[in-house]
Amino acid sequence: MKIDLKIKVLDAYLMRKYFSTFFFSLLICTLISVAIDFSDKVKSFIEKPCTAKEIVFDYYIGFILHMAGLLLPLYTLIAVVFFTSRLAFNSEILSILNAGVSFKRLLKPYLIVGSAIALLHLTLNHFIIPQVNKSRLKFERTYVWTTGQDKGKTSNVHFLVSPDTKVFIRGYNKNSKTASGLRLEKFEGSRIISILEADNAAWKAEPNRWQINNYSIRTFDGLRERYVKYSAPLDTAINLSPQDFVWYNNQNEEMTTAELREAMARDHSRGLSYSKRYAVEIYRRTADAFTIVILTVIGLAVAGRKVRGGMGLHLAVGIGIGAGFILLSKFAVSQWAVAVGSGSGQWQWAVAVGSGSGQWQWAVAVGGGSRQWQGIGYLKVCKIMSKSLHTFQSLANRKFRRATAWSLIFSPFNSSKDEKTPGLSLGKALF
Repeated sequence: MKIDLKIKVLDAYLMRKYFSTFFFSLLICTLISVAIDFSDKVKSFIEKPCTAKEIVFDYYIGFILHMAGLLLPLYTLIAVVFFTSRLAFNSEILSILNAGVSFKRLLKPYLIVGSAIALLHLTLNHFIIPQVNKSRLKFERTYVWTTGQDKGKTSNVHFLVSPDTKVFIRGYNKNSKTASGLRLEKFEGSRIISILEADNAAWKAEPNRWQINNYSIRTFDGLRERYVKYSAPLDTAINLSPQDFVWYNNQNEEMTTAELREAMARDHSRGLSYSKRYAVEIYRRTADAFTIVILTVIGLAVAGRKVRGGMGLHLAVGIGIGAGFILLSKFAVSQWAVAVGSGSGQWQWAVAVGSGSGQWQWAVAVGGGSRQWQGIGYLKVCKIMSKSLHTFQSLANRKFRRATAWSLIFSPFNSSKDEKTPGLSLGKALF
C-alpha cells in the first residue's frame, strides 16, 4: 500500500486550524492555572522574604512548563474537539466526505500535527521540564511548603554501600549530619568476616569522609574471633552521604531521565525501594507523549459528526474524556495499599515495570505471601487497544457514511442562492 506523504491544500488547512487552536487553548488554560495558583499562594508570597524576581523566574516559569507537561494531552483533545466541531457545524467535514474522502485520509493531517506535538511533549518531559522543576521545587520547599516535605528515613536505616558491605544506622540527625549506632558489616560470600560498631559518626566532607568515634572492630576467621576497641577518632571513607537520608515525594520530578537511570542503578545496588518510583516516572514521561496521538484520533471521531446540540455537546464529551484520562493516568502511576484486618494481608494496586523482558504490566496483588493475581501484560493491552480503535473507527466511518448519504439525498432541497453545495469537482481540486 502506497502512502502519500505530500501535503495538499486540505492538509495544510486542517493543520493550520489544529496548530492555532492548540496554542490558543494552551494559552487560555495556562493563564487560568496561573491565576488559580497565584490566588492560592499569594499569602506565602507576602509573608515570606521572597522577591518578585524569584516568584516570576524561579517559580512561575517552572510552574507553567510543569502544568503544560502535565495537561498537554488534555489541551490537545480540547483543541481537536473545538476546531473539528466548528468544521462539522459549518458542514465542512460533510463536504469533504461528499467529495469521496475516507476517514483514514481525513485522519492524515491530524496525525501529522499530533505526532509533532507528541515529539515536543517527549522533549519537554525528558529534558526541559525536569531542569526548570529544580528551581520551582526549591522555591516551594523554601517559601511555601516549609515543613513536613522531607520523607527520608532517619532511624533503623540499612544500606548496601558496596556488594560486600552493609551499613546499619540506628539514628541520623539531618541538622548536625551525625549518625548514632553505626554498624558496618563486611561479607565474604555468605559469611561475615568483620563488624565495625561505633557510638557515633560525623560527616566531614566530600568525598564521603566520616569521622568515627568510640568504635570497635570484631573480625572472624572460621571459629576464631578477634575483638579490638578503639577510643581515638578514625577518619574513613564510607560510600554514604547526607543526601541519602533526604527524600521528597516529588523528587523524581526534578530529575532528568539520565539522572533517574543513575538513581535507579544506585538505589537498586543499595537495596532501596525508590528505584520503582523512578522507573514509573521514566515510562510515564514517554507514555504521556504517545497519548496525544490517541486522543487526537478520539477527538476527531467524537467531534466529526454534525449534531443538533452543536459545539457544546462535543466539548462536554471531549472534556469528560480528558478528565477521565487525567484521573486514570494518575491512578496508573500511584500505588495504593489498604491493610485488611489486623493481619498482614493487603490489597495493592500497582504498576510493575520491567519484569525481565522490559514490559509494562498491570498487577493486582491480593493478600500476603505468594497469593497474587497477575494481570495481563503489555502486549495483550496493545492488542485490546488496537481492536478497540478498529471498532471505534468502523463505527465512526459508518456514521459518516450515513450522514453523507442523507446529505446527498437532501442537498438539492437545502441549497439556496447564498450557499452552494460542494461537489466532486471541488473535492478533486483539493485532493
